[in-house]
Amino acid sequence: MTDQPLRILGIDPGSRTTGFGIIDIVGREHHYVASGCIKTIPGDELAGRIGIIVENIGQIIEQYRPQQAAVEKVFVNANPASTLMLGQARGAAVAALVIRGLPVYEYTALQIKQAVVGQGKAAKEQVQHMVIRMLRLSGTPQADAADGLAAALTHALRNNPLAARLNPDGLQIKGGRFR
Repeated sequence: MTDQPLRILGIDPGSRTTGFGIIDIVGREHHYVASGCIKTIPGDELAGRIGIIVENIGQIIEQYRPQQAAVEKVFVNANPASTLMLGQARGAAVAALVIRGLPVYEYTALQIKQAVVGQGKAAKEQVQHMVIRMLRLSGTPQADAADGLAAALTHALRNNPLAARLNPDGLQIKGGRFR
């Protein structure tokens, strides 16, 4: 009997660019399925951007049929208007997932970096590097797409007892760090 794959959609929300990544988990292994970016129209009103995000996430769900979703939580930055716009884009993404019946799990940027890189203050380039390594990718995904894949990997590592204990090289993970 073979293990049934669990398909996870990871979302890195943004009002201009929303990254997404889809992985399959089979036993101890995680496999790349797809990734990319939803780009909104520059200069478009926020309502138009939200519409694009909702519509595109719906299309991604229809095409790839994920069973669960992991979304990065909004952080508060120095610019309240940017934080509000990011929160609205994130809300649109979550609504698109919930409307289509997906369970949604939320992780902070710190939790994602900790799970994927091993330390919460990792740079975007470090996240990209570890996503490439963990999924054995032949190329480098765009930064927002890599963040979407990292969200999916975080959910897999935190919620799959088989996958959570091994990194791609078969080394034990203890306390979120490779040893």
